[in-house]
Formats: sequence, C-alpha cells, structure tokens
Amino acid sequence: MTRFNAPRLLCALILTGLAGAASANLSKPVYTTAKDEVKAMFKAERDGCDKMAGNAKDVCVERAKGQEKVALAHLEYQHTGNTKDRNDYLEARYEAKYQIAKEACDSQSGNAKDVCVADAKAMHDKAKADLKANKKIAEAQNDQMETKLKADYKAANERCDALSGNAKDSCQASAKARYFQ
Repeated sequence: MTRFNAPRLLCALILTGLAGAASANLSKPVYTTAKDEVKAMFKAERDGCDKMAGNAKDVCVERAKGQEKVALAHLEYQHTGNTKDRNDYLEARYEAKYQIAKEACDSQSGNAKDVCVADAKAMHDKAKADLKANKKIAEAQNDQMETKLKADYKAANERCDALSGNAKDSCQASAKARYFQ
C-alpha cells in the first residue's frame, strides 16, 4: 500500500508546488524534467497494480493511467499557461474520472451495472457541458471587456482632442497604453 501512496504523495507535492506557476510558465528544462518524473511515478504505480487481480487490477490500472494523463495535461498547462491547455487539463480530469467509474462498473452485473454505467456517463456529460458553458462564458466576458476598453479608449481619445502639440500626443499615447489599443 505504501508503494501507491509514495508516488501519489510525491506527485501531489510536485504539482502543488507548481500549481501557482500556471501563469508564470515553466521553463523548458523544468518542464521536461517534471514530465519525465511524472511518467516514472505513474509507471511505478501501474506496475504496483500487478499485485492485484480481476476488476480491482483493471480499476487500479485505469486510475494510474487517468492520473498520469491528468498530471501531464496539468504540467502542459503550467508550461504554456494558455487557455487551450487549461481546457485540455480540465477535459483530461473528467475523462479520467469517467474511465475509472466505467471500469469500476465492470464488477457489477445486470441492472446494477447498467445503472452504474449510466451514472458514470451522466457525470461525464455534465462535466463536458460545464466545460463547454465555461468556455462560452469566458468568451462572452472577453468580448465584454474588449468592448468596454474600446469605448473607454474612444472617450479618452476625445478628451485628448481638446489638447494640442506634445500634450495631445502624450495624452493619446497614455490612452493607448491604458486601454490596450
């Protein structure tokens, strides 16, 4: 049991330590080293699943694979800091949960298995819908902010028109910088 906890703990510490780095982007050497360490940790965890048998082994392997995919996606997001990789990370999380839940259903039979699979699918679909909605909300907020900045810039530029010479040039440059134009 400690073999499973040690890699999880180490990975959690690494990812926790890097959690604030998403906006600070990891350097290529740090990213490469961390990626190799994550792969090695989860390979050890998957190898630990060999001690199990039947569905418990299948669930263990699926959990290790899912956690590895999530950790690598999170690491990629920390490396680039871009929205696409953030969404890929969130998607990897709900996909991993779904695969684990689906695999866990295999230990059941009949209607209980059908219900279990349906619950797992519902959880997956809800997470997918939430991610899609959050993307649309973020896009709408970005559009809103852009519209506000353009309107504020236009108003500031109008105020600059009352000035002349260097004062006007300075005012316009300041307005461009302040409103990201």
